[in-house]
Amino acid sequence: MEQALELARQGIGWAHPNPVVGAVVVKDGVVVGRGCHLYDNRDHAEIVALRQAGAPARGATLYVTLEPCCHTGRTGPCTKAIMEAGVARVVGAMEDPNPEVAGQGFADLRSAGLQVTEGVEKDQAMRLNEDFACWIKTRKPLVTLKAALTLDGRIARTPGKQTSITGEASRAVVQRMRHAADAVLTGMGTILADDPLLTDRTGLARRRRLLRVVVDSQLRLPVESQIVNSARDDVVVFTTEGAGVNVARVPARGTHVDLDQVIGELGRRQILNLMIEAGAEINGAALAGGLVDKMFLFYAPTMMGEGGLPLAHLPANWFSKGPALSRLKLHGLGEDFAVEGYFHDVYGDHRTHRED
Repeated sequence: MEQALELARQGIGWAHPNPVVGAVVVKDGVVVGRGCHLYDNRDHAEIVALRQAGAPARGATLYVTLEPCCHTGRTGPCTKAIMEAGVARVVGAMEDPNPEVAGQGFADLRSAGLQVTEGVEKDQAMRLNEDFACWIKTRKPLVTLKAALTLDGRIARTPGKQTSITGEASRAVVQRMRHAADAVLTGMGTILADDPLLTDRTGLARRRRLLRVVVDSQLRLPVESQIVNSARDDVVVFTTEGAGVNVARVPARGTHVDLDQVIGELGRRQILNLMIEAGAEINGAALAGGLVDKMFLFYAPTMMGEGGLPLAHLPANWFSKGPALSRLKLHGLGEDFAVEGYFHDVYGDHRTHRED
């Protein structure tokens, strides 16, 4: 299963809007087939592994990170192919969150006489596909709010001024997060202060360019900005105005762009994983609206003091009413550290208030 999980990771950047999946076929203690899913190659990981295994698949054990599908979509059902290959046993990491499968794939295999074991390395498998689970259930992307802060919770010195806070180790993690994401969202405050590129600079190949999303209610995006000058059909501006090129118009919430509508539109564009890298206004609107599923906060061992900008502009009663993060993890990153946690259970019934 560890090998299958590693194969699944090879699908990061290549599998969406499908899940990342890895599969390994073992016969008499020897690996005879391996496969991962790449969207453009169509075949699911199980099919790739079974084809590589050939005749030795009969009587073998198939290890797969996600429950085999039992319906016809872009391809036929994997359960049928597994049965026809003569596989004797299937070891699965997790149930497919897709309602069209949701346990039925495992049930069909059992009904056909195969031995089925579920839940092996389940937590790792679920983490790999938390964005797919969120999107397949809500048709909206998993939203991760990422920020770099000082120990006293400041993200910048003064409005309109670029501030470098965290070190190289933290920045490397951010790039890996961008590589795993389908889109990154920011606001005009960040554009005017930092003039960021917001690109995936890992050097790793990917199927779709990272979509760079700018929330700009008044269409003030400077034509000389880096994000405009580097655009190659990978920048979209969400505005309440009705003009421009590569601009998506959405309803206003007060005088600002309605972020819930933005996230809904990104979901319709098959964006499964959205990172917010923005300033206090956008961060506050996303948090106050209950739109953030996950937080990843990078802390530098410094203090900024008075005058620095906070992580988010939130109402005064947020502390007493706001949700707490769960499933917390602490990461050491050189001199920095990061806190990771979730507001929502992406595998449970969550964000019902966000459904259209």
